Amino acid sequence: MASGRSLLDYVLEQLSGLEEVTYRPMMGEYIIYYGGKVIGGIYDDRFLVKPTKSAVVMMPEARFEIPYEGAKEMMLVEDIDNREFLMGLFEAMYDELPSPKKKRK
Repeated sequence: MASGRSLLDYVLEQLSGLEEVTYRPMMGEYIIYYGGKVIGGIYDDRFLVKPTKSAVVMMPEARFEIPYEGAKEMMLVEDIDNREFLMGLFEAMYDELPSPKKKRK
């Protein structure tokens, strides 16, 4: 099931205090990047992030869900109305995320 653009727009607005938050549409869903690193995305109208150590500490009660068939579990972010929490979550997760792979020419 494809995600609606309204949730993406809301999440991006909540994160507007951070630089380098971008997204890419992919097969009806949206991948969210922070500083060039994949941090999570909007899948079936759910905001999911990668389960880094800091994300687990900041969201100990979060449900783990599969974004799409065959994918690894991610964490459901339910507190999307808390702008400071979301920005802090992204900042805490950043150093734990892998750097983007270099593209071959």
